[in-house]
Amino acid sequence: MSRLEPLAPDALPDEMRAVLDYAEQTMGFTPNDVLIMARWPELLQAMAGVVGAVFVPGQVSMELKRLVALMTSVAAGCQYCAAHNAYGLQLDGVDPEKQAAVWDFERSPLFSDAERAALVYARGAGQSPSGVTDADFVRLKEHFDDRQILEIAGVIGLFGFLNRWNASLAVPLEDAPLTHAQTALAGTGWQPGVHGPGVAE
Repeated sequence: MSRLEPLAPDALPDEMRAVLDYAEQTMGFTPNDVLIMARWPELLQAMAGVVGAVFVPGQVSMELKRLVALMTSVAAGCQYCAAHNAYGLQLDGVDPEKQAAVWDFERSPLFSDAERAALVYARGAGQSPSGVTDADFVRLKEHFDDRQILEIAGVIGLFGFLNRWNASLAVPLEDAPLTHAQTALAGTGWQPGVHGPGVAE
């Protein structure tokens, strides 16, 4: 049970419908974190701009951005965002075998050296305080230019905010990502925690 109730979609003013429509088109459902953030319209509009800048095709592939978001969220301990990003990988058509191997990315042949460098960086950056080392950053620079690094850091920064927003407000998981995470993340020990149905801590 959420610590703040999501607004009903039909309660949103017209100027926020575009934000909600974008979220629905992107994820295939209405995200509860958006419906809670809608209680503060100025923040929702600002976050929509950040999400729109970070999660568009750029110099870093959408697949890698989603993998970085998943790794950041797992490192931060946000079950809500981990479930959303695992579900997003499925929607993006990422090979299920590769999704399952993400927890063994340092050894799996399904990942390139560039992807490994990005995921090591994301895992360290998701921790608090940051676990990124100089060696991690040197390794990242071997594979990505400055703009690409900023795109990766942008994903991490966005989820640094969302991980804390969703975890501290106990935002309830929607049915689609909850069901997917129970299978896709089962081998990681993932549990919905405060984001599960009827749960409040």
